[in-house]
Amino acid sequence: MHLTVVSSLDALCRQQACQALAAAHPNAVIVLHDLLENGRVIRRVFGRSGPIEREETLLEHGCLSCTVRLDVVPTVERLLALGEDHIIVGLPPAVPSSTAINALKRGLAHEFTVDAAVLACAPDAVEDHIWDHHTLFESGFTPVPDDGRTPGEFLIGELQFSDTVLWADPELVPVDPEGRARGLQLLRELAPHADITEDAGSIRRGRHDYAEAAGRTALGAVRVPAGPSASPFTTVMQRVQRPLHPERFRHALATLAQGCCWLRGRLWIAAAPGCRIAVQGIGPRVWLENTGPWLADQNAAPSADRARDSDARLDWHPEFGDRGTVLAATGEDIDPEEIARLLTGCELTDAEMEAGFAGLGDPFGLAGPNETQPNGTHPNDPKQWSNT
Repeated sequence: MHLTVVSSLDALCRQQACQALAAAHPNAVIVLHDLLENGRVIRRVFGRSGPIEREETLLEHGCLSCTVRLDVVPTVERLLALGEDHIIVGLPPAVPSSTAINALKRGLAHEFTVDAAVLACAPDAVEDHIWDHHTLFESGFTPVPDDGRTPGEFLIGELQFSDTVLWADPELVPVDPEGRARGLQLLRELAPHADITEDAGSIRRGRHDYAEAAGRTALGAVRVPAGPSASPFTTVMQRVQRPLHPERFRHALATLAQGCCWLRGRLWIAAAPGCRIAVQGIGPRVWLENTGPWLADQNAAPSADRARDSDARLDWHPEFGDRGTVLAATGEDIDPEEIARLLTGCELTDAEMEAGFAGLGDPFGLAGPNETQPNGTHPNDPKQWSNT
């Protein structure tokens, strides 16, 4: 029993992608879910000969995760019990495919294989979405008012988790050919692991690797394209070994993030030397998050079974273990020498290393707990900045 999961930022792209997948796989069953205001969920199921059912459900708590858990999972379970071999699940707009696949793995009694995690998007809109400073609710992509994610946060997360990007140009929206070409170049730079195609029939079933996808999306993980870019967008990665001075890094952060579509990595900051700090900058928003102790401080070697350890296995140092700063920046006209200069200037000097870490301020408030909100957004506290 096989599943194809389709996520998207908007319903038009998802609709076009699912229609293309239905034409490419005529024996598949298509399931579309939409979440409306006040917790109302509309479910539509299409079979080989057309519509099978259309139902509305009113959820007591109308959030995206409840929609998946209380409607998407039971519907897929029912179809699997009927013997359907291939189900294409079109998720409600702005629902991460990782959320759906995790819920399906926990909630389905029948065995199944996720053949593909597909992100449907319009290439000429990608850059605008990344730089949109509004929330998903403010931009009209979700009816959930307290969803504080930006469109760019959703897209970057999906680009990292998905194995396929199916680009769609909704008929209602005029296509900008130059914008589309530029958007495709950006997509290839942001998701070098993914197949990027407009042909639903070319999607390779059985390609989804959940463990690898989880590793790519782990906080602090860094994956970069293997070779030089032929587009205006490039990715620069920089490593520094010593801890970063917190005040000097605070001043450098705005410059590091300026103009970056995506800034990500992990930091060793002297104000919280025992904490592995993840940094993420997507369009106008930048934040830091304490992800817990370094493996080296737990006297533990990296394990192949833990997603966040995959980078540690690659970067393990005989003296420092997994401690250190690894930062990657993707954007246009990124200057590798400038990034190297800024980060190197943040490293502790010999004298500062000799003096130890006592007395250094903690301008980011990183030494204490930094919890993520249940819906995956981040608290509006001093650990978050605007990148404008």
